[in-house]
Amino acid sequence: MSFHGQQVIPVAKNKNQYNLFLESSFQYGVYLDMDIAQLKPVSQLAKQHNKNILLHADMIQGLKNDEYSTEYLCQEIKPFGIISTKPNVILKARQKGVLTVQRIFLLDSQALQKSYSILKHTKADYVEILPGIIPGFIRKMAEDHTIPILTGGLVQTRDEVTCALNAGARAVTTSRVALWKSFESPVTSITKAEGG
Repeated sequence: MSFHGQQVIPVAKNKNQYNLFLESSFQYGVYLDMDIAQLKPVSQLAKQHNKNILLHADMIQGLKNDEYSTEYLCQEIKPFGIISTKPNVILKARQKGVLTVQRIFLLDSQALQKSYSILKHTKADYVEILPGIIPGFIRKMAEDHTIPILTGGLVQTRDEVTCALNAGARAVTTSRVALWKSFESPVTSITKAEGG
């Protein structure tokens, strides 16, 4: 599973941003913060617009973030992917055949070492490193692991996106609509035309 060369993954924090994502040429996006009642409508809209949506399981209000809620999400909502900081959520989503993104906060070198043991345990499809403005850590993790890297958080400019990509990230997640627009390119249109 991959993002077919999409370098920026839009992160929608509200309905307005989600609608902008649906109208864009991006194929993949993240819905960051919603309540349980929004799950089915958000998922249905993604399918209607031929979009692949990843849900951040830790940030769904009214749904406990554990393996049981993950099973519900995978069976009833059927998102393209699940993002979580919780290893048990990632393990359950993998078991259900959903793309998994293990989110890691790199606060210091100890957090980096702890992240290695988490990744070894969960074997997530992707790791998302936050914040996304630390190219040295992105490069180190890319050298130390084969798990593809996403990164996000505190990324403000096109240059910061490029720096993260050059350091080894496959894509940058961002809720900054201006960055979505600056990276919306023929690459995403070509990918859609190819059926990716």
